[in-house]
Amino acid sequence: MDTRRVLRTTGTVIAAAGLFLSGCTTGGSAPGAAASGPGRAATTGADPAATPAALAPYYRQKLTWRACGVPGFECATMKAPLDYARPASQGGKDIELAVARKKATGPGKRLGSLLVNPGGPGGSAIGYLQAYAGIGYPAPVRARYDMVAVDPRGVARSAPVECLTGPAMDAYTQVDQSPDSPAEQAALVEAFKKFAQGCAQRSGTVLPHVSTVEAARDMDVLRAVLGDEKLNYVGASYGTFLGATYADLFPSRAGRLVLDGAMDPSRPAVDLNRDQTEGFETAFRSFAKDCAAQPDCPLGQGNPDEMGRRLKDFFRKLDAQPVGTGEPRTLGESLATTGVIAAMYDESAWPQLRQAITDAMNGDGAGLLALADSYYEREADGTYQNLMFANAAVNCLDLPPAFRGPQDVQAALPSFEKASPVFGPGLAWASLNCAYWPVKATGTPHRLEAKGAAPIVVVGTTRDPATPYKWAQALAGQLDSGVLLTYDGDGHTAYGRGSDCIDSTINRYLLEGAPPKDGKRC
Repeated sequence: MDTRRVLRTTGTVIAAAGLFLSGCTTGGSAPGAAASGPGRAATTGADPAATPAALAPYYRQKLTWRACGVPGFECATMKAPLDYARPASQGGKDIELAVARKKATGPGKRLGSLLVNPGGPGGSAIGYLQAYAGIGYPAPVRARYDMVAVDPRGVARSAPVECLTGPAMDAYTQVDQSPDSPAEQAALVEAFKKFAQGCAQRSGTVLPHVSTVEAARDMDVLRAVLGDEKLNYVGASYGTFLGATYADLFPSRAGRLVLDGAMDPSRPAVDLNRDQTEGFETAFRSFAKDCAAQPDCPLGQGNPDEMGRRLKDFFRKLDAQPVGTGEPRTLGESLATTGVIAAMYDESAWPQLRQAITDAMNGDGAGLLALADSYYEREADGTYQNLMFANAAVNCLDLPPAFRGPQDVQAALPSFEKASPVFGPGLAWASLNCAYWPVKATGTPHRLEAKGAAPIVVVGTTRDPATPYKWAQALAGQLDSGVLLTYDGDGHTAYGRGSDCIDSTINRYLLEGAPPKDGKRC
């Protein structure tokens, strides 16, 4: 299984999410201060006149909106510097970013634009807007905000990172990611190397410039182009890191920010991976308790420890003898594990997972394969969306690798197995991918404080599998104006997932600017 640190909301499809989350880039600088290095350029003040001359053409550009296939939505293309340290006026290249919006429907006074991002990194914000946020966010919010999305650089419609063909990606997803021998370890390392080489060959120009800092700077250009004095934003999962990075870079321009399913930018990659491994174990135990109460539970009616051992035994059987799926691909341990993890993101998928495990135990792996395909964003024709390619590109640029080689994984295996007896080994080995990345990381773990920003609402779910609750606590504590809102429940993220308490609290903040009391629980 390749859990590749995908963190994303379940608003668009079941599961798209994975392991390890990714990190941060270098710390933000104060408004108006200069910064240097990859992905960094001088920040700009609230006054457009303070914008560096080399960046002014980007901030003053006009978008040409057009209908884009989904009724009620408009699309446009925005230019940004490929490298903020060398914009076009200084001989650099531009990158084109896809933008979409759905105008406020009324009634009520328009509050400006509300930018949304579903996470990933690698999730299409435009896809999320058109399939969910633009039609599914609470009506009072959609009435008063223009709902807006930009696919971040390297993602979907914005100069997408490409790495492998469909058949090559099929082979990659089936590589054993819990190797039991030196030969299997070597095969996994070779798979990671081929993946990285494919990205370098197909997307070498954009790979050094898809950091979260650069994506946050793009959002500030978009804010100005849309005519908004401040950025209003709802980011889920990895989108919380993107939003917090924006606030840290441009605290005076941060408006009403909701960071749902938060990341902790201060932790190194190996700790993030281990934390997330523990989060999936927590989610599995909740699933196991629910499953045990059902008469058709394929893992029996024991306690979560016993049920976890049964699932692990089943994975071992698949490792030795994959089962059929009704198509040329078979279901082995890696795809089966990915399918189970995919269903951990949303408790509404648990009945589907029960049936899929039951079928697989009876020799039909189609159900678990379908869950794994949803996670990897594999299309019916065998092609893949670029989620996993962009995910690796951003993560491996944002943080130094979790491990330098197989020996480091071996040393860390006991701690990962302690975090999750079921998923630990696979998730530890999956964390090795960035060791072979062709571009050196430009970011480091660091605190994001956004000193001087208006109140920022950080939302944490107590049994979130992908972004453990302690990360929300940590981010809310780091942000100078962070306010923690807690949802006591299961699943990944909280807004728009059925809690009236969460939804009404966030709606009031977005519509009236009134944040909840720090520590409020729902």
